[in-house]
Amino acid sequence: MNDDLPGTRRYRVDLPSLRAGYGNIHPSTVGEGDRAAGADGVGENLDPSWLHGDPPWLELFEVWLREALDARIAEPNAMVLGTVDAAGLPVTRTVLCKGADADGITFFTNYDSDKGRDLAVHPYASVTFPWIALERQVHVRGPVVKVSAAETAEYWTKRPRGSQLSAAASDQSQPIGSRLELEAKAAEVAHRFGGFDSGPAVPVPDNWGGYRITPQVVEFWQGRANRLHNRVRLILGEDGWHARRLQP
Repeated sequence: MNDDLPGTRRYRVDLPSLRAGYGNIHPSTVGEGDRAAGADGVGENLDPSWLHGDPPWLELFEVWLREALDARIAEPNAMVLGTVDAAGLPVTRTVLCKGADADGITFFTNYDSDKGRDLAVHPYASVTFPWIALERQVHVRGPVVKVSAAETAEYWTKRPRGSQLSAAASDQSQPIGSRLELEAKAAEVAHRFGGFDSGPAVPVPDNWGGYRITPQVVEFWQGRANRLHNRVRLILGEDGWHARRLQP
């Protein structure tokens, strides 16, 4: 065996022994709470009282997203998207959030991709924003709808030309014989539209657009010492949003 070839190396990692510390390893006296700041630099414990506004999850989400950006976390708008396929099996992958407002969480993709086909069968999804470097996570789940063609077109114009051409060239989630074949497809589409650097506008593919998750459940997670983490969950009921603290 040639250990220099990709995929031939074998590494043994003692996974059970891996540990990540959160907050201070010496929590405060019982009843006082653990006020030692974690990686996010916030000493105060996450509490339902932090949630207010309409909807009550949006303001804190925007604050945490901005702080993730300020902390220079790579791809702070990356989120793990969970769907259910036609066989009823869960599927996850990472996508980029491209909109967050009172209406929900928005992302864009090929409608014929695996996730697009999943959502056509089960139009419900969950997403997790894993800001682990800040000892924070936000989870959102709810029904999913396609955004309007106008909203898709508006976002499409903001994409780099290369990203537009790649989206137009890719039959997302479909098999292809080789990397060279994929690059040839992209080059052919780029040539058709005048090149990667300039040329006529690239139209939005008919099978490409946005989805919006309408939140029914939103949970905020804040790491704390000894795995005694803070969890606050918001649930949308018939009479509005209800927040409660959950045990870790």
